[in-house]
Amino acid sequence: MKLKEIISVLENVAPSSLQEEYDNAGLLTGNDQMEITGALICLDSTEQVIDEAIQRKCNLVIAHHPIIFSGLKKINGKNYIERIIIKAIKHDIAIYAIHTNLDNVYAGVNKKICEKLGLINLRILAPSKGKLKKLVTFIPISHLESVRAAVFQTGAGHIGNYEECCFVSPGEGTFKANEGSNPFRGSIGIRHHEQESRLELIYESHQESAILSALKASHPYEEVAYDCYALTNSNQMIGSGMVGELPDSKPFEQFMFHLKSTMLTSCIRHTKSISPQVKKIAVCGGSGSFLLPQAIASDADVFVTSDFKYHQFFDADQRIVIADIGHYESEQFTGELLYDLLKEKFPTFAVRLTETNTNPVHYY
Repeated sequence: MKLKEIISVLENVAPSSLQEEYDNAGLLTGNDQMEITGALICLDSTEQVIDEAIQRKCNLVIAHHPIIFSGLKKINGKNYIERIIIKAIKHDIAIYAIHTNLDNVYAGVNKKICEKLGLINLRILAPSKGKLKKLVTFIPISHLESVRAAVFQTGAGHIGNYEECCFVSPGEGTFKANEGSNPFRGSIGIRHHEQESRLELIYESHQESAILSALKASHPYEEVAYDCYALTNSNQMIGSGMVGELPDSKPFEQFMFHLKSTMLTSCIRHTKSISPQVKKIAVCGGSGSFLLPQAIASDADVFVTSDFKYHQFFDADQRIVIADIGHYESEQFTGELLYDLLKEKFPTFAVRLTETNTNPVHYY
């Protein structure tokens, strides 16, 4: 199949517009018209992973971390990034990265961690603001249901665990058709009065193009009247980190053993216990120190993440336990997430999980 079909599935779950400003997720080598024979999923697209892709006849590498973060002025093989890019291009291998956009969606990296830990009652730890918009449009009463169904089909009207949310109010619209127009109702040159419904619904900003296309295709008017408003509301389905609860409280030591064994780590750097029992757990795959204030505010007992510096551990201030399990360890199951997603959509397509451990950190 063509690469663009695979990218479409991935970005339907984690739109590239949701990546952080500093990130460089997306297609790094290759083009979306390539015919893909197989995909190799990894956390990091190292030289060993590219070699593995060649050996396993996969001409697509799907990585969580982008191998290119900043601009390359030269590509002559003087460092590992340049060598990887050269080898990928030489062997016609596409590299696609799905990074902070996958971190920032509800069904992404953090939910996978929560599932591994057996957490329930999940919610985004730090919901994003400025990513919601509202559509207001005006529809002849006779066509309200068909237009509403069309925009719902694109994902509009989704609020938290509810979908197909909207508000409808009645009113009267007027228009006068000029020469050369083809009015739905009324006559050329005469003002027409139409009983209409005002439809209002919320959508995620990255959905706008599809929603407006559906609106215009389903609406009976030649010229569709609509307004799009930016909202300051938090989007409860998009944002950083996640918080959930254990089905039953666990003694601190028992939870830490559970965490260590489940996340397959030989070492957990943590602050001291502040409660004999733990129940509410906050998580953030990768570097999560920026979320410590939100983790504390959520009343979580433990914050599971990575990359805390020495002095940052003091910021727990006996209000929460910081459990730093390691960057690779916190994101290692992202491959499973992507594998399951693609196999569900393309059950006969050759999707492979890398057999290469790309963790650059070793424990002696």
